[in-house]
Amino acid sequence: MRARKGLDPADIRILSAVQRHGQLSKTKLAEIVNLSPTPCWARLTRLRAEGYIRGYHADIALDRVLDTTRVIVTISLNSHRKADFDRFETYIRSVDEIINCVATGGGLDYVMTVVTPGLGSFQELMDDLLAADLAIDRYVTYFATRLIKAEQPNLAKLATYRKR
Repeated sequence: MRARKGLDPADIRILSAVQRHGQLSKTKLAEIVNLSPTPCWARLTRLRAEGYIRGYHADIALDRVLDTTRVIVTISLNSHRKADFDRFETYIRSVDEIINCVATGGGLDYVMTVVTPGLGSFQELMDDLLAADLAIDRYVTYFATRLIKAEQPNLAKLATYRKR
């Protein structure tokens, strides 16, 4: 996998540093990516303006804050028209409890991660999904017992892979 056109190794180092450390001072960022502060900051400003950085987030230890139920849900739609996918995806984006949803190829249409305060609230969410006329044919639930790993991909490492 190569970096997209317009991104050079310094840009990748900046994006990688921001991904790993979040917001950094001009001096600290420059130190990490081995550039002088002013050009480094100018590149960061450009990367933000061009939409490469969507935001900064804290990684909260949710299990230390409150008890939750985490459920992986696979969904198949009964119709595969663009309008059906669009309606489903628009609805899913509006549901806070659905923290991740990917469209897949093959036998399933979507895989979602849902986090709720408990099993009862998860079932209410699923009842709402089914009542929303989203063309859901079937769904299968997998209750997570432990979160082993949840990270963003290592951008610097991905950018070094060569096409084979």
